Amino acid sequence: MTDPLAFGRTLVVAPHPDDEILGAGGTIARLARAGQDVFVAVVTAGRPPAFSPVQAATVRAEAEQAHALLGVRRTFWLDFPAAALSETPHSELNTALQALFGQVRPTTLLLPFCGDIHRDHQLAFASALVAARPHQPEYPRMILAYETLSETNWNAPYLTPGFHPNVFVDVGETLSLKLEAMGLFETQLKAFPHERSREALRALALLRGATVHVDAAEAFVLVRQVVQCAKSETVAGV
Repeated sequence: MTDPLAFGRTLVVAPHPDDEILGAGGTIARLARAGQDVFVAVVTAGRPPAFSPVQAATVRAEAEQAHALLGVRRTFWLDFPAAALSETPHSELNTALQALFGQVRPTTLLLPFCGDIHRDHQLAFASALVAARPHQPEYPRMILAYETLSETNWNAPYLTPGFHPNVFVDVGETLSLKLEAMGLFETQLKAFPHERSREALRALALLRGATVHVDAAEAFVLVRQVVQCAKSETVAGV
Protein backbone atom coordinates (compact mmCIF):
# COMPACT_ATOMS: atom_id res chain seq x y z
CA MET A 1 0.00 0.00 0.00
CA THR A 2 1.32 3.44 -0.85
CA ASP A 3 0.64 6.55 1.17
CA PRO A 4 1.86 10.12 0.68
CA LEU A 5 2.34 10.50 4.43
CA ALA A 6 6.07 9.77 4.33
CA PHE A 7 7.07 10.04 7.97
CA GLY A 8 9.60 7.22 7.66
CA ARG A 9 10.52 5.34 10.82
CA THR A 10 8.32 6.94 13.44
CA LEU A 11 8.64 6.83 17.22
CA VAL A 12 5.74 7.97 19.37
CA VAL A 13 6.73 8.99 22.91
CA ALA A 14 3.88 8.46 25.35
CA PRO A 15 4.25 9.67 28.94
CA HIS A 16 1.62 7.11 30.02
CA PRO A 17 -0.12 4.21 28.30
CA ASP A 18 -3.05 5.52 26.18
CA ASP A 19 -1.54 8.97 25.47
CA GLU A 20 -0.26 7.61 22.15
CA ILE A 21 -3.80 6.48 21.23
CA LEU A 22 -5.46 9.71 22.32
CA GLY A 23 -3.01 11.90 20.45
CA ALA A 24 -1.92 9.89 17.42
CA GLY A 25 -3.83 6.62 17.20
CA GLY A 26 -5.25 7.37 13.76
CA THR A 27 -1.86 8.48 12.43
CA ILE A 28 -0.17 5.36 13.84
CA ALA A 29 -2.72 3.15 12.09
CA ARG A 30 -2.39 5.04 8.81
CA LEU A 31 1.40 4.78 8.82
CA ALA A 32 1.32 1.08 9.70
CA ARG A 33 -1.21 0.39 6.94
CA ALA A 34 1.14 2.05 4.48
CA GLY A 35 3.97 -0.27 5.52
CA GLN A 36 5.92 2.29 7.52
CA ASP A 37 7.55 1.25 10.80
CA VAL A 38 5.96 2.76 13.90
CA PHE A 39 7.33 2.32 17.40
CA VAL A 40 5.94 3.46 20.75
CA ALA A 41 7.93 4.35 23.85
CA VAL A 42 5.88 4.40 27.04
CA VAL A 43 7.88 6.49 29.49
CA THR A 44 6.24 5.66 32.82
CA ALA A 45 4.60 2.79 34.67
CA GLY A 46 2.43 2.77 37.78
CA ARG A 47 4.23 1.92 41.00
CA PRO A 48 3.05 1.28 44.57
CA PRO A 49 1.63 2.81 46.63
CA ALA A 50 -0.21 4.95 44.08
CA PHE A 51 -0.74 2.00 41.73
CA SER A 52 -0.88 -1.69 42.54
CA PRO A 53 1.11 -4.26 40.53
CA VAL A 54 -2.18 -5.63 39.22
CA GLN A 55 -3.24 -2.21 37.96
CA ALA A 56 0.09 -1.65 36.22
CA ALA A 57 0.01 -5.09 34.59
CA THR A 58 -3.57 -4.60 33.42
CA VAL A 59 -2.82 -1.26 31.76
CA ARG A 60 0.25 -2.70 30.09
CA ALA A 61 -1.76 -5.59 28.67
CA GLU A 62 -4.37 -3.14 27.39
CA ALA A 63 -1.67 -1.10 25.68
CA GLU A 64 -0.12 -4.13 24.02
CA GLN A 65 -3.51 -5.15 22.63
CA ALA A 66 -4.18 -1.63 21.35
CA HIS A 67 -0.74 -1.40 19.74
CA ALA A 68 -1.18 -4.75 18.02
CA LEU A 69 -4.50 -3.58 16.63
CA LEU A 70 -2.97 -0.38 15.22
CA GLY A 71 0.06 -2.13 13.77
CA VAL A 72 2.82 -0.86 16.07
CA ARG A 73 6.00 -2.74 15.26
CA ARG A 74 7.41 -2.68 18.80
CA THR A 75 6.64 -1.08 22.14
CA PHE A 76 9.40 0.00 24.51
CA TRP A 77 8.65 0.31 28.24
CA LEU A 78 10.99 2.72 30.01
CA ASP A 79 9.31 2.14 33.41
CA PHE A 80 9.98 5.50 35.03
CA PRO A 81 7.55 6.20 37.91
CA ALA A 82 4.19 7.54 36.76
CA ALA A 83 3.19 10.96 38.09
CA ALA A 84 6.69 11.27 39.58
CA LEU A 85 8.97 12.27 36.70
CA SER A 86 9.52 15.59 38.48
CA GLU A 87 11.20 13.60 41.26
CA THR A 88 13.42 11.70 38.82
CA PRO A 89 16.80 13.17 37.82
CA HIS A 90 16.30 14.82 34.44
CA SER A 91 19.57 13.36 33.18
CA GLU A 92 18.29 9.81 33.67
CA LEU A 93 15.33 10.32 31.35
CA ASN A 94 17.53 12.19 28.87
CA THR A 95 19.97 9.28 28.79
CA ALA A 96 17.25 6.63 28.47
CA LEU A 97 15.59 8.42 25.55
CA GLN A 98 18.90 9.11 23.83
CA ALA A 99 19.79 5.42 24.01
CA LEU A 100 16.37 4.50 22.64
CA PHE A 101 16.64 6.99 19.77
CA GLY A 102 20.02 5.49 18.91
CA GLN A 103 18.47 2.03 18.84
CA VAL A 104 15.33 2.88 16.85
CA ARG A 105 16.88 5.62 14.67
CA PRO A 106 13.56 7.35 14.00
CA THR A 107 13.10 9.80 11.17
CA THR A 108 10.05 11.30 12.86
CA LEU A 109 9.18 11.83 16.51
CA LEU A 110 5.65 12.33 17.82
CA LEU A 111 5.78 13.88 21.29
CA PRO A 112 3.33 15.10 23.92
CA PHE A 113 2.77 18.84 23.81
CA CYS A 114 5.02 20.94 26.04
CA GLY A 115 2.06 22.94 27.40
CA ASP A 116 0.10 19.93 28.71
CA ILE A 117 -1.10 20.31 32.28
CA HIS A 118 0.49 17.03 33.41
CA ARG A 119 4.07 17.51 34.53
CA ASP A 120 5.03 14.07 33.17
CA HIS A 121 4.04 15.27 29.69
CA GLN A 122 6.14 18.42 29.98
CA LEU A 123 9.22 16.56 31.16
CA ALA A 124 8.89 13.80 28.55
CA PHE A 125 8.75 16.48 25.85
CA ALA A 126 11.80 18.31 27.22
CA SER A 127 13.90 15.16 27.58
CA ALA A 128 12.97 14.00 24.09
CA LEU A 129 14.21 17.30 22.66
CA VAL A 130 17.45 16.93 24.58
CA ALA A 131 17.89 13.40 23.26
CA ALA A 132 17.08 14.50 19.69
CA ARG A 133 19.47 17.45 19.52
CA PRO A 134 20.60 17.98 15.93
CA HIS A 135 24.34 17.92 16.54
CA GLN A 136 24.59 14.14 16.34
CA PRO A 137 25.47 12.08 13.25
CA GLU A 138 21.85 10.87 13.17
CA TYR A 139 18.82 12.57 14.66
CA PRO A 140 15.07 12.79 13.91
CA ARG A 141 14.47 15.06 10.94
CA MET A 142 10.90 15.89 11.94
CA ILE A 143 9.38 16.42 15.37
CA LEU A 144 5.65 16.90 15.90
CA ALA A 145 3.74 17.45 19.13
CA TYR A 146 0.32 15.86 19.51
CA GLU A 147 -2.66 16.89 21.63
CA THR A 148 -4.00 14.74 24.46
CA LEU A 149 -7.59 15.30 25.51
CA SER A 150 -7.83 16.13 29.24
CA GLU A 151 -4.18 17.24 29.28
CA THR A 152 -3.47 19.62 26.38
CA ASN A 153 -6.61 21.73 26.74
CA TRP A 154 -6.68 21.96 30.54
CA ASN A 155 -3.66 24.21 30.85
CA ALA A 156 -3.82 27.83 31.95
CA PRO A 157 -4.58 30.19 29.04
CA TYR A 158 -1.93 32.86 28.49
CA LEU A 159 0.26 31.41 31.25
CA THR A 160 1.35 28.22 29.49
CA PRO A 161 1.88 27.48 25.79
CA GLY A 162 -1.34 27.05 23.86
CA PHE A 163 -1.83 24.26 21.33
CA HIS A 164 -2.09 25.93 17.92
CA PRO A 165 -1.83 23.12 15.34
CA ASN A 166 -0.19 23.70 11.99
CA VAL A 167 0.00 20.09 10.75
CA PHE A 168 -3.10 17.99 10.14
CA VAL A 169 -3.13 14.29 9.26
CA ASP A 170 -6.19 12.91 7.48
CA VAL A 171 -7.37 9.92 9.54
CA GLY A 172 -10.76 9.49 7.93
CA GLU A 173 -9.97 5.88 7.04
CA THR A 174 -8.39 4.96 10.38
CA LEU A 175 -10.50 6.83 12.93
CA SER A 176 -12.57 3.71 13.60
CA LEU A 177 -9.37 1.80 14.45
CA LYS A 178 -8.28 4.57 16.82
CA LEU A 179 -11.62 4.42 18.63
CA GLU A 180 -11.48 0.64 18.77
CA ALA A 181 -7.96 0.79 20.19
CA MET A 182 -9.05 3.27 22.85
CA GLY A 183 -11.90 0.92 23.70
CA LEU A 184 -9.32 -1.71 24.64
CA PHE A 185 -8.15 0.58 27.48
CA GLU A 186 -11.04 -0.39 29.73
CA THR A 187 -9.27 0.98 32.80
CA GLN A 188 -8.74 4.37 31.17
CA LEU A 189 -11.87 4.82 29.05
CA LYS A 190 -14.55 7.06 30.56
CA ALA A 191 -18.21 7.67 29.84
CA PHE A 192 -19.17 10.75 27.83
CA PRO A 193 -19.09 13.70 28.46
CA HIS A 194 -15.67 12.91 29.96
CA GLU A 195 -12.95 13.84 27.47
CA ARG A 196 -11.37 10.39 27.64
CA SER A 197 -14.37 8.87 25.91
CA ARG A 198 -14.75 7.57 22.38
CA GLU A 199 -17.44 10.16 21.72
CA ALA A 200 -15.11 13.02 22.66
CA LEU A 201 -12.26 11.58 20.60
CA ARG A 202 -14.51 11.25 17.58
CA ALA A 203 -15.82 14.80 18.03
CA LEU A 204 -12.29 16.21 18.18
CA ALA A 205 -11.27 14.27 15.06
CA LEU A 206 -14.29 15.63 13.18
CA LEU A 207 -13.52 19.17 14.33
CA ARG A 208 -9.85 18.94 13.34
CA GLY A 209 -10.90 17.43 10.02
CA ALA A 210 -13.40 20.18 9.30
CA THR A 211 -10.62 22.71 9.90
CA VAL A 212 -8.87 21.43 6.77
CA HIS A 213 -11.93 20.11 4.90
CA VAL A 214 -11.47 16.37 5.40
CA ASP A 215 -13.71 13.88 7.19
CA ALA A 216 -11.46 13.47 10.24
CA ALA A 217 -7.96 14.50 11.25
CA GLU A 218 -5.40 14.50 14.02
CA ALA A 219 -3.66 17.79 14.69
CA PHE A 220 -0.02 18.46 15.55
CA VAL A 221 2.33 21.33 16.21
CA LEU A 222 5.47 21.23 14.09
CA VAL A 223 8.46 21.57 16.41
CA ARG A 224 11.23 20.99 13.88
CA GLN A 225 11.69 19.81 10.32
CA VAL A 226 15.03 19.51 8.59
CA VAL A 227 14.94 19.41 4.79
CA GLN A 228 18.27 18.24 3.43
CA CYS A 229 19.75 18.42 -0.03
CA ALA A 230 20.63 15.18 -1.76
CA LYS A 231 24.30 14.36 -1.29
CA SER A 232 24.90 14.63 -5.01
CA GLU A 233 23.62 18.19 -5.09
CA THR A 234 26.01 21.11 -4.84
CA VAL A 235 25.26 24.67 -3.91
CA ALA A 236 26.95 27.32 -6.02
CA GLY A 237 28.82 30.08 -4.23
CA VAL A 238 27.46 33.59 -4.30
